[in-house]
Amino acid sequence: MNYSFEYIDIILLAMIAGFIFLRLRGILGKRTGHEEDVSTSFPHDFTTEKVKKKLDESNFDEKAKSDFLKGAKIAYENIITGFSSGNLRDVKTLLDNKVLNQFEAALKERKEKGIISETTFIGINSADIKKYEQLNNMFEVTVDFVSEIISCVKDQNKKVISGNPDKIKKVYDTWKFSKDIRSSNPNWLLVDTN
Repeated sequence: MNYSFEYIDIILLAMIAGFIFLRLRGILGKRTGHEEDVSTSFPHDFTTEKVKKKLDESNFDEKAKSDFLKGAKIAYENIITGFSSGNLRDVKTLLDNKVLNQFEAALKERKEKGIISETTFIGINSADIKKYEQLNNMFEVTVDFVSEIISCVKDQNKKVISGNPDKIKKVYDTWKFSKDIRSSNPNWLLVDTN
C-alpha cells in the first residue's frame, strides 16, 4: 500500500497553517517588549465641560447655518412623513404647541371625514435660509424648502379625491423654526408653516 498522499496532505495543511500564522503576525504584530505604555502616551487632564458658545445672531456663521440646515432637512422630512401617516407622536418634540394643535386638528378632521392621505417623500432639492433674527431670548430661522413628493388623498372607498399616486410633484414650503437661546435642549421647534 502506498500512503504517500497522507504525507502530502499533512505537509499541505502545515503550509496553510504557517501561512495563516505569518499573515496574523503581519496584521497583529508581535510583542518586542519595547511597546510604549498607552496610559502615559497622552495627557490625562481633560476638561469635562464642553465649551459651548451661546447661540445668537453674531455667531450664526456659515458653519452654524450649515449645521442648522442639516437638522432642518431631517426635521422637515420627519414632520412631513409623520403628518401624512397620521402619527405625530415621534415628531411632537419638534413642534410648537400652536403648530401641534393645528396638525392634530387637521388629522382629526381627516379621520372624521374618512379621508386617507398617501404620501411618499422622494427628497429635498434645496433648503435655503431666507431670514434669521433674534427676538429677546428667541432665535428664529425661516427656511425655504423645495422637495419632491408623491401625494394623493383618497376617500373611504379608496377613490382618489386629489393628487396623483403616480406623479412626483415639486413642493415649495417656507417653515419658521425657533429656539430659546437659554435652553440646553438642542431641538428647534417648528413655529410656522406656509
